[in-house]
Amino acid sequence: MKNIALIFGGCSPEYEVSLQSAYAVITHIDRHKYTPILIGISRVGDWFIFDGSIEKLIDDTWCNTDDCTPVTVHLSRIEHNLLLLKDEKTEAIHIDAVFPILHGRNGEDGTVQGMFELIDIPVIGCGVLASALCMDKDRAHKLAGAAGVSVPNSFVIKKGTDVQTALKKADQIGYPLFVKPMKAGSSYGVTKVGLSNELPAAIKLAFEYDEEIIVEECISGFEVGCAVLGKENLIIGEVDEIELSDGFFDYTEKYTLKNSSIHVPARVDSQTAERIRQTAETIYRALGCSGFARVDMFLSDSGEIFFNEVNTIPGFTTHSRFPNMMKAAGISFEQIISTAIEEALI
Repeated sequence: MKNIALIFGGCSPEYEVSLQSAYAVITHIDRHKYTPILIGISRVGDWFIFDGSIEKLIDDTWCNTDDCTPVTVHLSRIEHNLLLLKDEKTEAIHIDAVFPILHGRNGEDGTVQGMFELIDIPVIGCGVLASALCMDKDRAHKLAGAAGVSVPNSFVIKKGTDVQTALKKADQIGYPLFVKPMKAGSSYGVTKVGLSNELPAAIKLAFEYDEEIIVEECISGFEVGCAVLGKENLIIGEVDEIELSDGFFDYTEKYTLKNSSIHVPARVDSQTAERIRQTAETIYRALGCSGFARVDMFLSDSGEIFFNEVNTIPGFTTHSRFPNMMKAAGISFEQIISTAIEEALI
């Protein structure tokens, strides 16, 4: 039996999403092969071993003195232990690999991955560099573009940039356009801007989530995605499609689907679906991804495929896009988890 540390929570606006994803992974992991060690990170950044009912993740009541014991990581490349801190004593728990189920900053951006890489504990999913690059929308676009993938026109704004400068550059791209925090997920701080007078407010909102923002061309068409699993020999799930009746695929839509529907498989012909899968593989490899990731793209009205972004730790709830794309390709949720773990342990 391998001890797998599942990390959830964290100092991120996507804290709640992490709890839902973690619950799904915990309930689908093969307990004949793996023993899950649950590590919860509170909203303020404290780490705990959680040994209470996993139902407490659903309503966010997990972080309490009865179910939680403070924990830290033993900084040794030999021991590979967690250290429980209780009753002024420490107790070591060996772990064979760590599975970060963290979304957004301080978890999906390479920071947690780097800590465990320093002490030579295998990380399930993308490594430090790929995680950091995929969180940085501008650099990810540049690398995808260098690999021959079409990317939206865009420019970057840093705090302190004159609004008039931003307005002039936006005019060159044309409206509508998107304003996004450089390193944020779940569409936090993202605004679709239709007129120039809406741009200053959108910029202000985006800066609430990051020190840099990206202003990006709006691609006329619809969003498609691919779930990718593996490192060398990749398993690519069925292509999905997001159908919107209004607005854009923001945080509310992603988790309520009020004005949208997700079609798996996407309503495209087989040749187009294969082009999308091939483009997803190109992007995945260009950014150095491994383990698993969801590659999001746009299919324009003219049939051109544009890169949008890569989610290195996509949503893992049973209704999330990643597991549903894999399910449509004949890969069960349990198989996804076991395959990702085994790849990290090789």
